[in-house]
Amino acid sequence: MAEEPIISKYQEPFRCILLFGPPGSGKGTIGKFLSSAGNHFHLSSGDIFRGLSPESPAGQLYHTYASKGLLIPDEITLEIWHQFVLGLIATNRYFPKQQLLLLDGIPRTLHQANLLEKHIHIEKIIVLDIQNTEKLIQRLQRRALLEKRMDDKDVQVLRTRMDIYHKDTAKILNHYPKRQLAIFNADQKPLEVLRDILTELSSIL
Repeated sequence: MAEEPIISKYQEPFRCILLFGPPGSGKGTIGKFLSSAGNHFHLSSGDIFRGLSPESPAGQLYHTYASKGLLIPDEITLEIWHQFVLGLIATNRYFPKQQLLLLDGIPRTLHQANLLEKHIHIEKIIVLDIQNTEKLIQRLQRRALLEKRMDDKDVQVLRTRMDIYHKDTAKILNHYPKRQLAIFNADQKPLEVLRDILTELSSIL
């Protein structure tokens, strides 16, 4: 008879808030603020994939796509993401019954949004809106220097990422009910953006 697993898989949907915004709009900064202030769990898909070992099959695949500013295939993205979240639960770093999951960087395509539906229950969708592409590129290049983020150095790769974001995100946001969207002006200081979010969403956060 097969032995029962020591750690059982968590089966229920994760209660979450989705964070949307173009690269450089401050999703990571806002996610960390909300995480520390509200005891929620901020999870950046970019951090997951950048943390993959370059020698692993998943890491090699990620770096092949990321070096061109492209996204890895949706099914693989979701598989890696889901396994990572289950690992967080199994190691007592994320407690889904007590914490909201602040998802930053996923879904990135409409297909990913459909694949995610069986895994999450969306409480709200925060959209950080900023139209000035040149300002975003300046922010990202500054971040590249400060955080040694090699994927933020190449201007052409950054422009490709911006184009992909705007093209795919419009489809994703149209997929969700408008009542779930909360749009904020991200062309402000981070604390001003945080103020606006907490003012509007304090009942959830």
